[in-house]
Amino acid sequence: MPTHFTPEALKFLRGLARHNDRAWFDPRKPIYERELKAPMLALIEEINHALADFAPEHIRTPHKAMFRIYRDTRFDKSRGMPEKPYKNHIAAWWVRSGLEKTSGAGFYIHVSAKEVAIAAGMYMPAPEQLLAVRRYLVDHHAELRSLLAGRRLRTAMHEFEGHKLKRPPRGFAADSAAMDLIMCRQWGLSATLPAERATEPGLLKEIVSRFKLAAPVVEFLNRPIVPGESQKHP
Repeated sequence: MPTHFTPEALKFLRGLARHNDRAWFDPRKPIYERELKAPMLALIEEINHALADFAPEHIRTPHKAMFRIYRDTRFDKSRGMPEKPYKNHIAAWWVRSGLEKTSGAGFYIHVSAKEVAIAAGMYMPAPEQLLAVRRYLVDHHAELRSLLAGRRLRTAMHEFEGHKLKRPPRGFAADSAAMDLIMCRQWGLSATLPAERATEPGLLKEIVSRFKLAAPVVEFLNRPIVPGESQKHP
């Protein structure tokens, strides 16, 4: 049976959302290890097997794909925020091989007490990556539009919502046919499912089916930032 989480995992995440402190977490760490960390690592491995068929460059060792649940709290006080040492979700990210230090476009999931989030694309790219994708869109925007307009993809996921520039970025013609895409700061798709879906055997299929549909978009977004890839698609 494909890996999924138990109701105890969601119960833990609900408790963590209410009691985000070490006094609550530390005595319950064995529950986290058993009900969340272990199943997530197993789920990542199963997703890796599926990625071998349509996105082999994104296969990652489970411990590297999985995010730590611990937050960086160094700036909480300066921002007037109460210190919250833990994230309220468990997550994983499949970056393309060779882009581990700079991110690029990839695949993402997280499970919280409120939702299962499934996403694919480029989120908050580094400045040089953002510029490279924008330049590539000038001549290739029609391809991305076609990919995003796919009926099955639009049924399963929706495009990222995010702030756009208010005016064309420097160096780009204001009348470019690609300007609506160039003014974006991120590109990709996501889907949000009820948290209870994480406890069902169909969880793996829910994730993999969306990753597979979105894989061409991820591949497109990585072309301008992976050496030699853009030359394969003149």
